[in-house]
Amino acid sequence: MDLISTTEQLADVCTRLASHPVITVDTEFLRETTYYPLLCVVQMASPDEAVVVDTLAPGIDLKPFFDLMANENVLKVFHAARQDIEIVWHRAGIVPHPIFDTQVAAMVLGYGDSIAYDQLVERITGHRPDKTHRFTDWSRRPLTDEQLHYAVSDVTHLRDVFAALDADLKKRDRSDWVSEEMEILTSPKTYDFHPESAWERLKTRVRKPKELAVLMEVAAWREQEAQTRDVPRSRVLKDDALGDIATHAPTSLERLATLRSLPKGFDRSKWGTEIVAAVQRGLARDPQTLPKIDKPRNNSNGSSIVELLKALLRMTSERHAVAAKVIATVDDLEQIACDDNADVGALRGWRRELFGDAALALKQGRLSLAIEKGKVVRVDRTADAGRPVADQ
Repeated sequence: MDLISTTEQLADVCTRLASHPVITVDTEFLRETTYYPLLCVVQMASPDEAVVVDTLAPGIDLKPFFDLMANENVLKVFHAARQDIEIVWHRAGIVPHPIFDTQVAAMVLGYGDSIAYDQLVERITGHRPDKTHRFTDWSRRPLTDEQLHYAVSDVTHLRDVFAALDADLKKRDRSDWVSEEMEILTSPKTYDFHPESAWERLKTRVRKPKELAVLMEVAAWREQEAQTRDVPRSRVLKDDALGDIATHAPTSLERLATLRSLPKGFDRSKWGTEIVAAVQRGLARDPQTLPKIDKPRNNSNGSSIVELLKALLRMTSERHAVAAKVIATVDDLEQIACDDNADVGALRGWRRELFGDAALALKQGRLSLAIEKGKVVRVDRTADAGRPVADQ
């Protein structure tokens, strides 16, 4: 294992790694007090070597690393890649490609929903990695021998995990399933956070167009403020405060001061004035230009359909050894319950073949569920007078 702390060393190692068709990659970063993650360490491995890159070393230029991430001839293997990719996108404006995410592959192969790296390593290799330094302060220098050992072990174990998962995917003819997920994971749209779309990430429910308009403006203001100050969104305003502002739409500092979800004295700060201005912009928006507000799906008939779809999903997940979460989300099921042509992942590609077509058949009465020998089975009501059939 080598510690890389100069641009020249990094360029040399990236040249060597680029000669391999597959490398493993991981990062260590901090983001508890910032909007953008602070990249502290990068670790990489090929079959021949493993290196740790001190990304905070004085004068080091990470361009060779970013060039390697963009090299189409090298498959980059990550575990739970989204945050690693976000870092590269923010620092270099590129998305690593091609990639392989072992967490996604594990879900496709039935290891459970979003399995942790150490658990996956233990299940595949029998070795349980030491995660003592998972929450260490990676920005402190010098890095300790224990930190370096921890960092490099992540990518060396990842080589064995990838080999096992890749072989199993090919054996079960599911490599294309993972490839579909990687295209989503490597889309720049996944990481390009524009302030005007910040409201879409909120769980806050609004019921009126006026509330939505205000929420969109206030959420955009918070996103821009967090980016400018490089602080977490919650340091600017918490999500519940955004919902409170959207509901009450205070158009003056006096009315803003009455909201209990805001910090004391917030109305007297410069941000109080900016919030009021954002509220006024929201109220001035043309309701015809706003996105459609989804109506709550709370009718008893729809709820019953969703419960049946959940049972079908669990059965499908168990029969095919695929994590339920990667087949369909609860939101998918709710939309399918309301619309046969819902634009959801469960009704596209391999998910439709595995689950979506059966979900529609269940909803339309062409399929039912029954219990046979203590297990839930599908019953095709159009064939053989409704005999139970195995899930195919």
